[in-house]
Amino acid sequence: MDTPLPEGLILHPDGCPRCWWAGQDPLYVAYHDTEWGVPEHDSRALYEKLILDGFQAGLSWITILKRREGFRAAFDGFRPEVIARYTEEDVARLMADTRIIRNRAKIVGTIAGAKAWLRIEESGPGFSRFLWEFCEGRPIQGHARSRAEILTETEVSKRMGKALKAEGFSFCGPTIIHAFMQAVGMVNDHLVGCHRHGPCAALAEA
Repeated sequence: MDTPLPEGLILHPDGCPRCWWAGQDPLYVAYHDTEWGVPEHDSRALYEKLILDGFQAGLSWITILKRREGFRAAFDGFRPEVIARYTEEDVARLMADTRIIRNRAKIVGTIAGAKAWLRIEESGPGFSRFLWEFCEGRPIQGHARSRAEILTETEVSKRMGKALKAEGFSFCGPTIIHAFMQAVGMVNDHLVGCHRHGPCAALAEA
């Protein structure tokens, strides 16, 4: 008799157990296997993911993932130095762009975040270091064995969110920030039985 998988794991046809949220959508499975939980240190890429997580608020991540290329095209490749110069004309253009989630507050927040990113890059420690210092420069290793053990926010995500808000970012509450930290590998929250937990843990030692 086969031993049942811990709650929160899904066994896929390829024989690999994965975190429940990856589901069966090939795009989501690929994201789970190649991006989520991999430590990201590029400042521009971190800005992009933070902004997209803000757009996700109230929605599912797969909704954003399916539109990610549209977002990238609409927002000039998420280059903060370009977005920081956006005008009301750009806001109007984006509000009419069906490739993205057309939410004015989030679009305006993206522009404000770009300006904050530039300030941190030019006169601070740099955006990547600014964020990674909250976890002392190393990924925090999670040890959850079931879905019920996965946290939705932490003291670290609360501190990071407050610091980002103080710098001028919006849509950076502790739950959004914790999801962001999981995605960019600041926290390794693949379940212990997931086939990606070990490889992501190893990346922390690289």
